[in-house]
Amino acid sequence: MPEDILVLGIESSCDETAAAVVKNGREVLSNVISSQIDIHTLYGGVVPEIASRKHIERINQVIEEALLNAEVTLEEIDAISVTYGPGLVGALLVGVSAAKAIAYAVHKPLVGVHHIEGHIAANYIEHKELKPPFLCLVVSGGHTHLVKVIEYNRFEVIGCTHDDAAGEAFDKVARAIGLGYPGGPKVDKIAKEGNPYAIEFPRAKIAGEGHEYDFSFSGVKSAVLNYLNGCEMKNVVINKADVAASFQQAVVEVLVERAVNATKKFGDRRIAVAGGVAANSALRMAMQDRCSDEGIELFYPSPVYCTDNAAMIASQGYYEYISGTRSGLDLNAVPNLKIGQKKI
Repeated sequence: MPEDILVLGIESSCDETAAAVVKNGREVLSNVISSQIDIHTLYGGVVPEIASRKHIERINQVIEEALLNAEVTLEEIDAISVTYGPGLVGALLVGVSAAKAIAYAVHKPLVGVHHIEGHIAANYIEHKELKPPFLCLVVSGGHTHLVKVIEYNRFEVIGCTHDDAAGEAFDKVARAIGLGYPGGPKVDKIAKEGNPYAIEFPRAKIAGEGHEYDFSFSGVKSAVLNYLNGCEMKNVVINKADVAASFQQAVVEVLVERAVNATKKFGDRRIAVAGGVAANSALRMAMQDRCSDEGIELFYPSPVYCTDNAAMIASQGYYEYISGTRSGLDLNAVPNLKIGQKKI
């Protein structure tokens, strides 16, 4: 293998069309993201058909811009990595089709990447010293997992949500209190003006042996909705900031408690946080405080690498590539792909 390996990453699992060039899995030469937030805000959430069409419109331009910004040509790229699951099937197919076409046209290896494994790899970009094994808390709109990162391409899920993901609960609560889409950043912003202990919302635990690191957020979401309905029935003025802050506090406490307990048992006293909700300021502050108290080393990416991006896909693609992973031109989108599952 050459001394320096350049990987072109492509990401289109939801509503961001992204491409990036990363050197040796850690150095980002370019990272281009075309967001559809303004479009989907009109509908209060992501509309899959619209997302797919916008990916088709933007994918070629985004890839060209990523190569231009990195000052490299396709011939200089060593491998093409692409998200092939999980995600919206139509959106995934756009990225997968583009990656396969490029790989075929320029005779480059194709590497399919799991979206969540990509989120974990985002930590490698800014923390050059971070290497497996460690524990990772993955929190996003569709996923809430506690993952043992055994090797760069070996993972074990030790905890997951039994219903709503944390980011999904944020979006639903934001919609209920009239904040709109995207819910996570808007709840985080207004919560700074509220009292996180104004309203006592539940902190759910999953009963039974083997579930001590699992999550459930449907209860706290329902409790918020019930509280709002009760206020409306009684003509009580709703303090949106207090509702947001109290809800956020309930979610953050559970995430931090489970993650820290799991880290002390499985994580070699090192934990990383990844996914869109990893950009939440309350979660970051709470994790910093608790990890400092417990003597646990904490890692998390900058906000731009928390949300969907292609740099993280190129980073994980690098580690898959050097381990010998190759995908055929029959690579397909797998919308419900499980972490650690390989179908390539």
